[in-house]
Amino acid sequence: MAPRHPDLSQAIWRKSTYSSSTGQNCVEVATNMPDVVAVRYSKDQRGPRLLISHRDWQVLLQALKSIRSTDCHS
Repeated sequence: MAPRHPDLSQAIWRKSTYSSSTGQNCVEVATNMPDVVAVRYSKDQRGPRLLISHRDWQVLLQALKSIRSTDCHS
């Protein structure tokens, strides 16, 4: 289970590959933290963050890839 309030001061944020290139739906992720993956809205960097375990992050990514693959073949 992820810590309730991890220190994100050392988080290295990068724009998610799932973000659009038009500047909308901008999601940033920090995967360098030992216990959690942090997700935030890039236009509100001081706003709320979603914290998820590394294992659950991988499950989420696989689900998104599956949905994307299905959508492309519809």
